[in-house]
Amino acid sequence: MSERLIDDATKRFGQAEVYRVRSESHPVSFENNRLKELMRRDSAGVALRVVSDGRVGFSSTTNPEREGELVDRAGALARYGSEAKFEFPAAVADPEMETFDDAVQNLSDSDLIDTGNRLMDRLRSDWPDLLCDVRLGRSWGETEIVNSAGLHKAHRSSSYHVYLGGQLIRGTDMLNVWAGHSSYAVFGEEEEERILQTVLRALDWSRNLAEPPRGDVPVIFTPRGVSATLLSPLLSGFNGRNIVTGASPIIGKEGRKMVDSRITVVDDPLTGLASGSRPFDDEGVPSRRVTLIENGVIGEPVFDLQTAGQAGRTSTGSAHRGLASTPGPGVSVVHIAAGGDDDTSLLDGVKEGLVVEELLGAGQGNELGGDFRANISLGYKVENGEIVGRVKDTMISGNVYKVLDSVEAIGSESEWVFGSLKAPAIRCRGVEVAGAG
Repeated sequence: MSERLIDDATKRFGQAEVYRVRSESHPVSFENNRLKELMRRDSAGVALRVVSDGRVGFSSTTNPEREGELVDRAGALARYGSEAKFEFPAAVADPEMETFDDAVQNLSDSDLIDTGNRLMDRLRSDWPDLLCDVRLGRSWGETEIVNSAGLHKAHRSSSYHVYLGGQLIRGTDMLNVWAGHSSYAVFGEEEEERILQTVLRALDWSRNLAEPPRGDVPVIFTPRGVSATLLSPLLSGFNGRNIVTGASPIIGKEGRKMVDSRITVVDDPLTGLASGSRPFDDEGVPSRRVTLIENGVIGEPVFDLQTAGQAGRTSTGSAHRGLASTPGPGVSVVHIAAGGDDDTSLLDGVKEGLVVEELLGAGQGNELGGDFRANISLGYKVENGEIVGRVKDTMISGNVYKVLDSVEAIGSESEWVFGSLKAPAIRCRGVEVAGAG
Protein backbone atom coordinates (compact mmCIF):
# COMPACT_ATOMS: atom_id res chain seq x y z
CA MET A 1 0.00 0.00 0.00
CA SER A 2 2.83 2.44 0.81
CA GLU A 3 4.49 1.75 -2.54
CA ARG A 4 1.33 2.50 -4.47
CA LEU A 5 0.74 5.70 -2.53
CA ILE A 6 4.30 6.97 -3.05
CA ASP A 7 4.16 6.07 -6.74
CA ASP A 8 0.93 8.02 -7.24
CA ALA A 9 2.23 11.04 -5.31
CA THR A 10 5.62 11.02 -7.04
CA LYS A 11 4.07 10.89 -10.51
CA ARG A 12 1.95 13.91 -9.67
CA PHE A 13 4.32 16.08 -7.62
CA GLY A 14 7.84 14.74 -8.13
CA GLN A 15 8.71 14.90 -4.43
CA ALA A 16 6.74 12.94 -1.86
CA GLU A 17 7.03 11.00 1.40
CA VAL A 18 4.84 8.37 3.05
CA TYR A 19 5.02 7.96 6.83
CA ARG A 20 3.17 4.93 8.24
CA VAL A 21 2.83 3.81 11.86
CA ARG A 22 1.21 0.81 13.54
CA SER A 23 1.05 0.00 17.25
CA GLU A 24 -0.55 -2.30 19.81
CA SER A 25 -0.61 -1.46 23.52
CA HIS A 26 -1.85 -3.19 26.67
CA PRO A 27 -2.20 -0.70 29.56
CA VAL A 28 -3.13 -1.75 33.09
CA SER A 29 -4.04 0.68 35.84
CA PHE A 30 -4.72 0.51 39.56
CA GLU A 31 -6.43 3.31 41.46
CA ASN A 32 -6.93 3.68 45.21
CA ASN A 33 -5.41 0.25 45.87
CA ARG A 34 -7.65 -1.56 43.39
CA LEU A 35 -7.37 -2.77 39.83
CA LYS A 36 -9.24 -0.22 37.73
CA GLU A 37 -8.61 -0.88 34.06
CA LEU A 38 -7.25 -3.54 31.73
CA MET A 39 -7.28 -2.63 28.05
CA ARG A 40 -5.91 -3.25 24.60
CA ARG A 41 -5.45 -0.41 22.13
CA ASP A 42 -4.60 -0.78 18.46
CA SER A 43 -3.76 2.14 16.21
CA ALA A 44 -2.54 2.59 12.67
CA GLY A 45 -2.34 5.41 10.20
CA VAL A 46 -0.49 6.95 7.31
CA ALA A 47 0.63 10.48 6.45
CA LEU A 48 1.60 11.89 3.06
CA ARG A 49 3.87 14.90 2.60
CA VAL A 50 4.48 16.36 -0.86
CA VAL A 51 6.28 19.32 -2.37
CA SER A 52 4.16 21.05 -5.00
CA ASP A 53 5.42 24.22 -6.72
CA GLY A 54 7.95 24.64 -3.94
CA ARG A 55 5.44 24.39 -1.09
CA VAL A 56 4.71 21.63 1.42
CA GLY A 57 1.40 19.81 1.33
CA PHE A 58 0.41 17.40 4.06
CA SER A 59 -2.48 15.09 4.87
CA SER A 60 -3.02 12.02 7.03
CA THR A 61 -5.64 9.44 7.91
CA THR A 62 -6.29 6.53 10.24
CA ASN A 63 -8.92 5.10 7.91
CA PRO A 64 -7.42 2.65 5.38
CA GLU A 65 -10.39 3.17 3.07
CA ARG A 66 -9.50 6.86 2.69
CA GLU A 67 -5.81 6.49 1.88
CA GLY A 68 -6.61 7.01 -1.79
CA GLU A 69 -7.75 10.57 -0.97
CA LEU A 70 -4.40 11.63 0.48
CA VAL A 71 -2.76 12.61 -2.82
CA ASP A 72 -5.54 15.01 -3.76
CA ARG A 73 -5.81 16.45 -0.26
CA ALA A 74 -2.07 16.99 0.15
CA GLY A 75 -1.91 18.67 -3.25
CA ALA A 76 -4.82 20.96 -2.45
CA LEU A 77 -3.30 22.00 0.86
CA ALA A 78 0.17 22.63 -0.61
CA ARG A 79 -0.91 26.04 -1.94
CA TYR A 80 -1.30 27.13 1.69
CA GLY A 81 1.79 25.30 2.94
CA SER A 82 5.17 26.66 3.95
CA GLU A 83 7.97 27.07 1.44
CA ALA A 84 9.97 23.84 1.24
CA LYS A 85 13.60 24.34 2.22
CA PHE A 86 14.60 20.69 1.87
CA GLU A 87 14.77 17.69 -0.38
CA PHE A 88 13.77 14.24 0.79
CA PRO A 89 16.85 12.17 1.72
CA ALA A 90 18.15 9.21 -0.26
CA ALA A 91 18.64 5.82 1.34
CA VAL A 92 21.84 5.38 3.36
CA ALA A 93 22.85 2.82 5.98
CA ASP A 94 21.61 3.30 9.52
CA PRO A 95 23.51 2.46 12.69
CA GLU A 96 22.68 -0.92 14.20
CA MET A 97 20.92 -0.80 17.54
CA GLU A 98 18.33 -2.54 19.69
CA THR A 99 14.83 -1.11 19.87
CA PHE A 100 12.82 -4.30 20.34
CA ASP A 101 12.63 -6.83 23.16
CA ASP A 102 10.68 -10.03 22.46
CA ALA A 103 10.08 -10.41 26.19
CA VAL A 104 7.67 -7.47 26.07
CA GLN A 105 5.30 -9.43 23.82
CA ASN A 106 5.71 -12.50 26.00
CA LEU A 107 4.40 -10.73 29.08
CA SER A 108 0.79 -11.43 29.95
CA ASP A 109 -1.82 -9.19 31.53
CA SER A 110 -1.56 -11.43 34.61
CA ASP A 111 2.15 -10.61 34.82
CA LEU A 112 1.38 -6.89 34.84
CA ILE A 113 -1.35 -7.31 37.45
CA ASP A 114 0.99 -9.33 39.67
CA THR A 115 3.65 -6.63 39.40
CA GLY A 116 1.17 -3.92 40.33
CA ASN A 117 -0.13 -5.82 43.33
CA ARG A 118 3.38 -6.65 44.51
CA LEU A 119 4.49 -3.00 44.40
CA MET A 120 1.36 -1.79 46.19
CA ASP A 121 1.74 -4.41 48.90
CA ARG A 122 5.36 -3.43 49.47
CA LEU A 123 4.47 0.24 49.66
CA ARG A 124 1.48 -0.18 51.95
CA SER A 125 3.38 -2.45 54.32
CA ASP A 126 5.22 0.70 55.45
CA TRP A 127 2.41 3.18 54.78
CA PRO A 128 -0.93 1.38 55.37
CA ASP A 129 -2.98 4.58 55.00
CA LEU A 130 -1.60 5.27 51.54
CA LEU A 131 -3.93 5.27 48.52
CA CYS A 132 -1.83 3.67 45.79
CA ASP A 133 -2.03 4.16 42.04
CA VAL A 134 -0.06 2.08 39.54
CA ARG A 135 0.24 2.46 35.79
CA LEU A 136 1.83 -0.39 33.85
CA GLY A 137 1.89 -1.30 30.22
CA ARG A 138 3.50 -3.11 27.33
CA SER A 139 3.35 -2.09 23.70
CA TRP A 140 5.02 -2.56 20.36
CA GLY A 141 4.81 -1.04 16.93
CA GLU A 142 6.47 -0.27 13.63
CA THR A 143 7.41 2.90 11.78
CA GLU A 144 7.82 2.86 8.00
CA ILE A 145 9.08 5.71 5.80
CA VAL A 146 9.11 5.69 2.00
CA ASN A 147 10.01 8.65 -0.19
CA SER A 148 10.49 9.66 -3.81
CA ALA A 149 14.29 9.65 -3.47
CA GLY A 150 14.29 5.86 -3.16
CA LEU A 151 14.36 5.64 0.60
CA HIS A 152 12.36 2.79 2.16
CA LYS A 153 13.00 2.14 5.84
CA ALA A 154 11.19 0.49 8.71
CA HIS A 155 11.98 -0.35 12.30
CA ARG A 156 10.14 -2.01 15.17
CA SER A 157 10.15 -0.87 18.76
CA SER A 158 8.71 -2.23 21.98
CA SER A 159 7.94 -0.51 25.26
CA TYR A 160 7.47 -1.49 28.88
CA HIS A 161 6.63 0.95 31.66
CA VAL A 162 5.86 0.93 35.37
CA TYR A 163 4.73 3.99 37.34
CA LEU A 164 3.99 3.82 41.04
CA GLY A 165 2.32 6.54 43.06
CA GLY A 166 0.53 7.21 46.28
CA GLN A 167 -1.73 9.78 47.87
CA LEU A 168 -1.62 10.55 51.57
CA ILE A 169 -4.32 12.71 53.11
CA ARG A 170 -3.69 14.18 56.55
CA GLY A 171 -6.35 16.69 57.53
CA THR A 172 -6.28 19.46 54.94
CA ASP A 173 -2.87 18.39 53.64
CA MET A 174 -2.78 16.20 50.55
CA LEU A 175 0.49 14.64 49.41
CA ASN A 176 0.99 12.98 46.01
CA VAL A 177 4.21 11.18 45.14
CA TRP A 178 5.17 9.33 41.96
CA ALA A 179 8.08 7.46 40.46
CA GLY A 180 8.47 5.25 37.43
CA HIS A 181 10.50 4.04 34.51
CA SER A 182 10.03 3.10 30.88
CA SER A 183 12.24 1.17 28.50
CA TYR A 184 12.12 -0.68 25.22
CA ALA A 185 12.98 -3.80 27.26
CA VAL A 186 11.39 -5.53 30.22
CA PHE A 187 13.26 -4.48 33.35
CA GLY A 188 13.45 -6.56 36.47
CA GLU A 189 13.48 -6.40 40.22
CA GLU A 190 16.42 -4.00 40.51
CA GLU A 191 14.62 -1.22 38.63
CA GLU A 192 11.33 -1.97 40.39
CA GLU A 193 13.16 -1.66 43.70
CA ARG A 194 14.56 1.73 42.66
CA ILE A 195 11.04 2.94 41.81
CA LEU A 196 9.76 1.71 45.17
CA GLN A 197 12.62 3.26 47.14
CA THR A 198 12.15 6.60 45.37
CA VAL A 199 8.52 6.72 46.50
CA LEU A 200 9.42 5.59 50.03
CA ARG A 201 12.13 8.26 50.24
CA ALA A 202 9.67 10.96 49.20
CA LEU A 203 7.18 9.80 51.81
CA ASP A 204 9.84 9.72 54.51
CA TRP A 205 11.11 13.20 53.66
CA SER A 206 7.51 14.45 53.71
CA ARG A 207 6.64 13.27 57.22
CA ASN A 208 6.92 16.83 58.52
CA LEU A 209 6.02 20.18 57.03
CA ALA A 210 8.66 22.88 57.13
CA GLU A 211 8.70 26.61 56.58
CA PRO A 212 10.36 27.18 53.20
CA PRO A 213 13.50 29.28 52.83
CA ARG A 214 13.36 32.60 51.03
CA GLY A 215 15.63 34.42 48.63
CA ASP A 216 18.72 33.17 46.81
CA VAL A 217 19.59 30.01 48.73
CA PRO A 218 21.37 26.82 47.64
CA VAL A 219 18.94 24.66 45.67
CA ILE A 220 19.52 20.95 45.07
CA PHE A 221 17.71 19.61 42.02
CA THR A 222 17.28 15.86 42.19
CA PRO A 223 17.46 14.12 38.80
CA ARG A 224 13.68 14.45 38.60
CA GLY A 225 14.01 18.08 39.67
CA VAL A 226 16.48 18.66 36.84
CA SER A 227 13.92 17.23 34.44
CA ALA A 228 11.00 19.20 35.86
CA THR A 229 12.77 22.55 36.16
CA LEU A 230 15.83 22.95 33.98
CA LEU A 231 15.45 20.64 31.02
CA SER A 232 12.66 22.28 29.01
CA PRO A 233 13.96 25.88 29.07
CA LEU A 234 17.45 24.61 28.30
CA LEU A 235 16.45 22.41 25.37
CA SER A 236 14.21 25.07 23.84
CA GLY A 237 17.33 27.08 23.07
CA PHE A 238 18.77 24.18 21.07
CA ASN A 239 15.64 23.57 19.02
CA GLY A 240 16.31 24.39 15.37
CA ARG A 241 12.89 26.00 15.03
CA ASN A 242 13.85 28.60 17.65
CA ILE A 243 17.19 29.09 15.93
CA VAL A 244 15.60 30.03 12.59
CA THR A 245 13.03 32.33 14.22
CA GLY A 246 15.77 34.15 16.15
CA ALA A 247 14.23 33.30 19.52
CA SER A 248 17.07 31.17 20.93
CA PRO A 249 19.58 32.69 23.37
CA ILE A 250 22.38 30.46 22.00
CA ILE A 251 22.39 32.12 18.58
CA GLY A 252 25.94 33.29 17.94
CA LYS A 253 27.17 31.43 21.03
CA GLU A 254 28.23 28.13 19.45
CA GLY A 255 31.79 27.31 20.49
CA ARG A 256 31.62 29.74 23.40
CA LYS A 257 31.48 28.92 27.11
CA MET A 258 28.06 29.79 28.51
CA VAL A 259 27.64 27.64 31.64
CA ASP A 260 29.80 25.92 34.25
CA SER A 261 32.60 23.79 32.79
CA ARG A 262 31.24 20.72 34.60
CA ILE A 263 28.06 20.78 32.51
CA THR A 264 27.92 18.43 29.49
CA VAL A 265 24.62 17.63 27.79
CA VAL A 266 24.19 15.30 24.81
CA ASP A 267 21.26 13.90 22.89
CA ASP A 268 22.02 10.28 22.07
CA PRO A 269 19.23 8.45 20.21
CA LEU A 270 21.63 5.50 19.79
CA THR A 271 21.34 4.60 23.49
CA GLY A 272 20.34 0.96 23.23
CA LEU A 273 16.83 0.08 24.52
CA ALA A 274 16.28 3.52 26.06
CA SER A 275 12.85 5.02 25.47
CA GLY A 276 13.12 7.35 22.49
CA SER A 277 16.18 5.72 20.94
CA ARG A 278 15.98 4.89 17.22
CA PRO A 279 18.21 4.09 14.23
CA PHE A 280 16.74 6.90 12.11
CA ASP A 281 14.52 9.89 12.70
CA ASP A 282 10.98 10.47 11.47
CA GLU A 283 12.23 11.62 8.06
CA GLY A 284 14.52 8.63 7.53
CA VAL A 285 17.75 10.49 8.33
CA PRO A 286 20.20 8.26 10.29
CA SER A 287 20.34 9.02 14.00
CA ARG A 288 23.53 10.28 15.57
CA ARG A 289 24.82 11.62 18.87
CA VAL A 290 24.47 15.41 19.13
CA THR A 291 26.54 17.31 21.69
CA LEU A 292 24.52 20.26 22.93
CA ILE A 293 26.95 21.43 25.62
CA GLU A 294 30.45 20.11 26.28
CA ASN A 295 32.32 21.24 29.38
CA GLY A 296 30.21 24.37 29.50
CA VAL A 297 30.77 25.23 25.84
CA ILE A 298 27.77 25.52 23.53
CA GLY A 299 27.73 22.80 20.88
CA GLU A 300 25.21 22.38 18.08
CA PRO A 301 21.42 22.70 17.94
CA VAL A 302 19.12 19.95 16.69
CA PHE A 303 17.55 20.26 13.23
CA ASP A 304 15.08 18.43 11.05
CA LEU A 305 15.23 18.80 7.25
CA GLN A 306 13.10 21.95 7.05
CA THR A 307 14.76 23.94 9.83
CA ALA A 308 18.20 22.80 8.67
CA GLY A 309 17.40 24.16 5.21
CA GLN A 310 16.14 27.43 6.66
CA ALA A 311 19.31 27.80 8.74
CA GLY A 312 21.69 26.75 5.96
CA ARG A 313 22.69 23.72 8.01
CA THR A 314 22.40 19.93 7.75
CA SER A 315 19.77 17.83 9.51
CA THR A 316 21.07 16.27 12.72
CA GLY A 317 18.64 13.36 12.38
CA SER A 318 16.39 14.92 15.01
CA ALA A 319 12.99 15.02 13.31
CA HIS A 320 9.98 14.06 15.43
CA ARG A 321 6.37 13.95 14.37
CA GLY A 322 2.93 12.69 15.18
CA LEU A 323 0.72 11.11 12.59
CA ALA A 324 -1.32 14.30 12.24
CA SER A 325 1.59 16.75 12.09
CA THR A 326 4.56 17.59 9.92
CA PRO A 327 8.02 16.93 11.39
CA GLY A 328 9.80 19.27 13.76
CA PRO A 329 13.16 19.09 15.55
CA GLY A 330 13.52 17.65 19.02
CA VAL A 331 15.68 15.51 21.27
CA SER A 332 15.37 11.77 21.84
CA VAL A 333 17.46 10.50 24.78
CA VAL A 334 19.22 13.18 26.83
CA HIS A 335 22.29 12.52 28.97
CA ILE A 336 23.61 15.07 31.47
CA ALA A 337 27.07 14.11 32.63
CA ALA A 338 27.59 13.14 36.26
CA GLY A 339 30.06 15.07 38.39
CA GLY A 340 32.61 14.24 41.03
CA ASP A 341 30.61 14.90 44.19
CA ASP A 342 29.24 12.05 46.26
CA ASP A 343 25.45 12.33 46.28
CA THR A 344 25.33 12.13 50.08
CA SER A 345 27.56 15.23 50.26
CA LEU A 346 25.27 17.53 48.24
CA LEU A 347 23.55 18.65 51.43
CA ASP A 348 26.81 19.19 53.33
CA GLY A 349 27.46 22.77 54.36
CA VAL A 350 23.95 23.94 53.42
CA LYS A 351 22.76 25.99 56.39
CA GLU A 352 19.43 26.71 54.74
CA GLY A 353 18.36 25.48 51.34
CA LEU A 354 15.83 23.69 49.21
CA VAL A 355 15.55 20.33 47.44
CA VAL A 356 13.37 20.42 44.33
CA GLU A 357 11.79 17.25 42.94
CA GLU A 358 8.54 18.17 41.16
CA LEU A 359 6.89 21.37 39.94
CA LEU A 360 3.29 22.42 39.42
CA GLY A 361 2.63 24.59 36.39
CA ALA A 362 6.11 24.41 34.86
CA GLY A 363 6.62 26.42 31.70
CA GLN A 364 5.67 29.83 33.06
CA GLY A 365 7.86 32.78 32.14
CA ASN A 366 9.94 33.34 29.02
CA GLU A 367 10.95 29.74 28.47
CA LEU A 368 12.47 30.50 25.05
CA GLY A 369 14.90 32.81 26.83
CA GLY A 370 15.76 30.13 29.37
CA ASP A 371 13.52 31.43 32.17
CA PHE A 372 11.54 29.22 34.51
CA ARG A 373 8.97 30.11 37.14
CA ALA A 374 6.67 27.64 38.86
CA ASN A 375 5.22 26.43 42.13
CA ILE A 376 6.84 23.47 43.83
CA SER A 377 4.57 20.45 44.10
CA LEU A 378 7.21 18.31 45.82
CA GLY A 379 10.22 19.86 47.53
CA TYR A 380 12.00 19.82 50.86
CA LYS A 381 13.61 22.23 53.30
CA VAL A 382 17.29 21.77 54.16
CA GLU A 383 18.66 22.96 57.50
CA ASN A 384 22.26 22.45 58.58
CA GLY A 385 22.84 19.78 55.96
CA GLU A 386 19.72 17.74 56.68
CA ILE A 387 16.25 17.51 55.16
CA VAL A 388 13.76 18.56 57.82
CA GLY A 389 10.45 18.39 55.97
CA ARG A 390 8.32 19.12 52.93
CA VAL A 391 7.57 22.67 51.85
CA LYS A 392 4.27 24.05 50.62
CA ASP A 393 3.16 27.28 48.94
CA THR A 394 6.63 27.85 47.53
CA MET A 395 7.65 29.21 44.14
CA ILE A 396 11.02 29.16 42.39
CA SER A 397 12.22 31.25 39.46
CA GLY A 398 15.41 31.85 37.57
CA ASN A 399 17.21 31.54 34.26
CA VAL A 400 18.58 28.14 33.33
CA TYR A 401 21.79 29.54 31.83
CA LYS A 402 22.55 31.65 34.90
CA VAL A 403 21.70 28.78 37.23
CA LEU A 404 23.92 26.31 35.34
CA ASP A 405 26.71 28.89 35.48
CA SER A 406 26.32 28.98 39.28
CA VAL A 407 26.79 25.28 39.97
CA GLU A 408 28.18 24.37 43.38
CA ALA A 409 28.18 20.57 43.10
CA ILE A 410 27.13 17.76 40.75
CA GLY A 411 26.36 14.28 42.01
CA SER A 412 28.49 11.37 40.89
CA GLU A 413 25.51 9.05 40.29
CA SER A 414 23.27 9.54 37.26
CA GLU A 415 19.71 8.26 37.33
CA TRP A 416 17.17 7.52 34.62
CA VAL A 417 14.19 9.82 34.79
CA PHE A 418 11.16 8.16 33.21
CA GLY A 419 13.37 6.42 30.66
CA SER A 420 14.50 9.18 28.29
CA LEU A 421 16.71 11.38 30.50
CA LYS A 422 19.74 10.31 32.49
CA ALA A 423 20.89 12.99 34.89
CA PRO A 424 22.65 13.53 38.23
CA ALA A 425 21.52 15.72 41.11
CA ILE A 426 22.82 19.29 40.82
CA ARG A 427 23.31 21.94 43.53
CA CYS A 428 23.11 25.51 42.28
CA ARG A 429 22.75 29.12 43.29
CA GLY A 430 20.90 31.78 41.36
CA VAL A 431 17.41 30.41 42.00
CA GLU A 432 14.98 32.81 43.64
CA VAL A 433 12.73 31.13 46.24
CA ALA A 434 9.55 32.91 47.30
CA GLY A 435 6.11 32.32 48.73
CA ALA A 436 3.57 31.24 46.14
CA GLY A 437 0.85 33.45 47.48
